[in-house]
Amino acid sequence: MFNPNEVGVNNGNIFGFPYTVEESHVVIIPVLSDITCSYSKGTAEGPQAILEASTQLDFYSPYLKNAWNYKVAMLPIDEEELANNRKVGNIASELIQKLENEEELDANDLKNYQIVNAHCNVLNIDVEQKATNYLNQNKLVAVLGGDHNSPLGLINALATKHHKFGILQIDAHADLREAYEGFEYSHASIMFNALKNPDVSKLVQVGIRDICPAEIEMIKNSKGRIKTFFDWDIKAQQYEGKTWEDICDDIIDELPDLVYISYDIDGLDPKLCPHTGTPVAGGFEIEQINFLFSKLAESKKTIIGFDLNEVGNVEWDANVGARVLYRLCNFLAKSNFAKKEG
Repeated sequence: MFNPNEVGVNNGNIFGFPYTVEESHVVIIPVLSDITCSYSKGTAEGPQAILEASTQLDFYSPYLKNAWNYKVAMLPIDEEELANNRKVGNIASELIQKLENEEELDANDLKNYQIVNAHCNVLNIDVEQKATNYLNQNKLVAVLGGDHNSPLGLINALATKHHKFGILQIDAHADLREAYEGFEYSHASIMFNALKNPDVSKLVQVGIRDICPAEIEMIKNSKGRIKTFFDWDIKAQQYEGKTWEDICDDIIDELPDLVYISYDIDGLDPKLCPHTGTPVAGGFEIEQINFLFSKLAESKKTIIGFDLNEVGNVEWDANVGARVLYRLCNFLAKSNFAKKEG
């Protein structure tokens, strides 16, 4: 029996929980990749840093009674996988540098693009297979990245299981670029790629504040499939007197009955996670997003999974990331178990 009042134990599992993957309600898949990060690297080590920080949490949750009783386990960190991803990431970094220096690409560069894209495709297939395995065991599945390409395999696995669901994206960026910088599975292309799946019926974006004209056009031409709550609009509404609760109601009203949460940590104010891959001024406090997720978990809609990405590999960022991850687990359990039990 786990005692939430005792000292956290470094037992190799997330939060120091004593639960095995086999017995857990929620299984977290770590994805150790920041291959296509175009600003700063380090988020590939985010899952390990969060794992190490997670035993320092206290476990009372104002959002879920006896939250620690809902069993969570994370798959082991694979150091060989991390090393392979670093090698491919170095190739991608050289290509990005050439683009930024306006150097002409040669035949070898084109071959390297094929290597990077093929490697990322294999990574996504691996995540999809792992996710499908646990979904078939009626477990809830989450992804802990890594860069924001990390959850594509999980999103595709959920589409096979659920057929029609929405994505609630917390992010500074729209991530609607097609093959950004030549990388088919760029961190800046995750939502473009997710929307290729027809079972993703709606994308609701919250906190977007760094976006290119092509992405604006994609939103406008989506015929309502993409709804974006820009950070500047949210702030303007609040300055004019609209409450965050009312804005949250507007966000939730846009979502279908089944909701997947995609949480890029750069959606928060960068003071909270300054070593994220691509920090942007503005954003939210943690409790603002927790308030939104709490209202979603209490609604008639169901959270079917989540990802958390772009957490830097330094102590402060990992400390924040571990707490965000714990709350996500709380809301997932509340939406699927506690709400039904109550």
